[in-house]
Amino acid sequence: MSIRGVVRHQEWTLQPDREPDAEPTSYAMQCAVCGETSPVHGDYSAPQEWVLAHGGRNPSHHTYREIITRPWRAWWKP
Repeated sequence: MSIRGVVRHQEWTLQPDREPDAEPTSYAMQCAVCGETSPVHGDYSAPQEWVLAHGGRNPSHHTYREIITRPWRAWWKP
């Protein structure tokens, strides 16, 4: 008995998921000095407000990272 394999080369495409059932985009900020992270929020301005409050409590913390979680989808091109 012989085993036969089939290989199919298929092109894929990738784009942000904008379908109605897609997960929402979310935002957070992380302090690069101490690693503390803001709560995740659906609006980018709420984590920015956290940065101002965190910096007020920690005057030497000047560097932050924005963490964006954006859903993507991939599928085979026809």
